[in-house]
This record gives sequence, C-alpha cells and structure tokens, in this order.
Amino acid sequence: MNYILFDGPSRNNLLPFTFTRPVADIRVGILTIREKWEKHLGFTITTLTEDYLSDKYPMVELDENVMINAAYLPNKELVAIIKGLEDNQAVFQGEDVIAFFSKDTQEEIDFESYQAIEYDEDVIKIEHTWDIFANNGEAIQADFDLLTYDRQSEPIPSSNNVLGAQHIFIEEGAQLEFVTLNANSGPIYIGKDAEIMEGSIIRGPFALCEHATVKLGAKIYGPTTVGPHSKVGGEVNNSVIFGYSNKGHDGFLGNSVLGEWCNLGADTNNSNLKNNYAEVRLWDYQTQGFARTGLQFCGLMMGDHSKCGINTMFNTGTVVGVSSNIFGSGFPRNFVPSFSWGGHSGMTTYLTKKAFEVAEVVMKRRNIEFSEVDKAILEHVFEVTKQWRKS
Repeated sequence: MNYILFDGPSRNNLLPFTFTRPVADIRVGILTIREKWEKHLGFTITTLTEDYLSDKYPMVELDENVMINAAYLPNKELVAIIKGLEDNQAVFQGEDVIAFFSKDTQEEIDFESYQAIEYDEDVIKIEHTWDIFANNGEAIQADFDLLTYDRQSEPIPSSNNVLGAQHIFIEEGAQLEFVTLNANSGPIYIGKDAEIMEGSIIRGPFALCEHATVKLGAKIYGPTTVGPHSKVGGEVNNSVIFGYSNKGHDGFLGNSVLGEWCNLGADTNNSNLKNNYAEVRLWDYQTQGFARTGLQFCGLMMGDHSKCGINTMFNTGTVVGVSSNIFGSGFPRNFVPSFSWGGHSGMTTYLTKKAFEVAEVVMKRRNIEFSEVDKAILEHVFEVTKQWRKS
C-alpha cells in the first residue's frame, strides 16, 4: 500500500515551523512524525503539502493510496486500523479525519459516501505549536519503546552517575563520561555518535538524537529533545530542538521549540512563566492576534534559520518567524515577523540576499548545500510574511 501524510487543517496553527516543512516533518519525541509512521507501517512515506514546498517534499501517488492526517501520531491500535483500510473507508475522531482510502481516479473526496470508522481512543494530536513541547514526554516514551524493542543498549560507562539504568538506551558511537543521568522520571535515549560532555546533569524523559552534543556542565530537565547535529548548554527545561540548531552556552530555555539552523547567543534567556502566573497567549498567524494556549508555562517558538545575539531576553510566549536576526538590550516584541533584523529598539527588514549568505555559510559548516530549492522556499516565506513587517 502507498501511504501519504497530508498537512490537514492544523498546518496554519503550526506556523512558523510549517513555513519551511510539511507537518509530517515536525519533530516531537525522538523522531519526526514522518519517521514514526514509516517505522510503524514499514514503508517510505511521502507528503501532500503546500505547492511551494513540493519540490523539496514531493508526493508519490499510486493507483491506490491511504491518506493520513500528519497531525496525528501513530500508536499500535490506530496503525492496525489504518493498515486494514479498504476502498471507500475513512477513520474519524469526532469531526476530524484521521485517514482515508483514495484512488488516483477520484477527482474529489466525498466523505458522505464513505464508510466511517470511528476512533475514540486516546491519541496524540499536534494541533498547535505548544503541543510539540506539551506532548513531548509521552512522545519520547512511545518512540523509546519503538526504537529499543528487543534491542540491547551499548554499556553505560562506569564513570557516570546513574539512576534508572534500565530506562537508558545508548546507541553505537555515543560518548558520555562523568555525567549524571536520572531516568527514574522518564527514559533517556542517546543517539548514534552523540556526545554528553563531563559534568552534565540530565533528568528524563530526554532524547539526544544522532550527532547531537550536550556541552560541559549542562542542566537539562525533561521532557526535552535535542535534534540531530544540535548543541545545547546551560539550563534547558521541557523543550524541543528540531535539528542543526545551537544553544551552546549558559542561559535558560524552557517550554520552547526551536526549528532548524537556529542559534542562540551566549546568555540568551527566555521567560516561560508570567509574573502574574496568568495564562500565556501566543501569536496566531490565522487570526493575526494572540491566541489562548491554556498553559501557564510557555516560552519561545523560533522558526528555521533565526538567530539571536548574546544576552538576548525573550518574554513569556514569544514567537519568532523564519530567518530573523535579533540583538540588542531589552525585550523584543512577543511576535517577531520572519526576516526581521533588530530588537527592542526597532526592527527593519532582513533582506533575502543577506539572509541567504548567512544560511549558505552556516549549512556549509555541516556539509549541507543551501540549494536553489531552499532559496525558493525562503523567498516564498519572505513574500507571504511581508504583511507583518513594518519596513
């Protein structure tokens, strides 16, 4: 069977992260949503996403396909139902479509004519940006069980101080010495060729993906994920870093999500709790206002390729778009549009020519090409986000 993950109605709620990727390529837990479904289903899966993303994330459609809403994370029960889908059947949770069978000869989908299969069990749904960190603990546990089933961990070096060793899994090539690991509160997964430097203290649930690094003396509270090739230092609490991003120095990051190719300057801090303990509101790209999160703790949402200078301070519930460069004293606004340059004292437009020069250098350091396809995506983002920039 050919499986396709589609963005669905949650796509715009997940901006700025979905400016540059399909919903399926959001990382939550250890794996991206696409990787989770591929491991459960045993097939390579393509995506149906925005036209401007389709060159980088193409869809492969065959005669018969099962379309899956990428906002939903897989579990054994749901996967079994989806594997058994037949012609003219669809899986619903309330009014929401989770998955449906389709043929390439269908010009349109009329769910009124479909046999509805109701799924009323618990399932993780990534519907808003804050759901990424809020559901990260449960997602880490599910991915940990999936990745480590019937496998043997590499031995934990004897120099480490360990609690809950049975809930720690170390992949081949990982390095860790003189580190404190406490997995009594959740599993700890250390990916292939990852490194945890001396003096670090880590409390699970925690995922350090392949080739990622925890710097000397870091303090990390779960549930936290550090994506592939990322680096973290200082203090981190309940945050998700997608990949190729750096928070390499002292400073606090809490209840936050960073996209790819981000960099936080030394002693950058974010607030994750308002002084009056009130509910945190976050910028909503659809309503163009600040939406209620229902959360007391919510920090920074930073899109791909954004950077900030040393000693940057982010207020509770700050959203930073794609390819922004923030610096200077004081708190920047709670919403920083994509391709913004500046800080508290004012913002100007960060021109694509300059932004692309930086992206090319940064990606080359990791032996990855900043391609014409990447440029086209960011140019599109620049155009569609003009409305929020003042200059």
